[in-house]
Amino acid sequence: MQHEVSKLSKNNISFNRSQVFSVIGLYCFVLGTSLLGFSVYLFLESSGFVSQAIISWSGQGLFWSLITFFISLFILFIPVEFLNEYFIENRSFKNLLTNIISVIFVSLFFLVALQILLRNQNVFINEYLTVARAVSFSGFITVPLVLFIFHNFGKNLNLVNKHSYSLILIIWILSTQVFL
Repeated sequence: MQHEVSKLSKNNISFNRSQVFSVIGLYCFVLGTSLLGFSVYLFLESSGFVSQAIISWSGQGLFWSLITFFISLFILFIPVEFLNEYFIENRSFKNLLTNIISVIFVSLFFLVALQILLRNQNVFINEYLTVARAVSFSGFITVPLVLFIFHNFGKNLNLVNKHSYSLILIIWILSTQVFL
């Protein structure tokens, strides 16, 4: 009996670890996508398609656009190469709690870590912090609600069960735009 209990706890730990890595991957995808959009905006602002609000001259805009582009590519590279978890199982109540707690703690961790690491008074760094805050606040508010809705109403929908990772990613990206 004791062997079965230890075997059960080891399986649960590896399963929860997989779910946490999926949530970290989602966070990286959303942050990288948001920074990629900011990079495109800086490029449009430096080329004159958008009125200048952040940059003071076009060379500065192109420079920060390239820096933001490469930072976003690096952040998007992390879940693809290191995490390799692209599925969120949300069928049982235990999975739902694991996912919600993981999303909240990952969002809180990155919010605090980025606030501490990026404390410069540079305009562009402040914009990076704004994007990171929007991603984290979306992770606090929208994503747990979506996970709860998918858990309760998505049991009978094959689309939600099969593509939960992609749907949560799209909803997280769109809700980040609301918080910006």
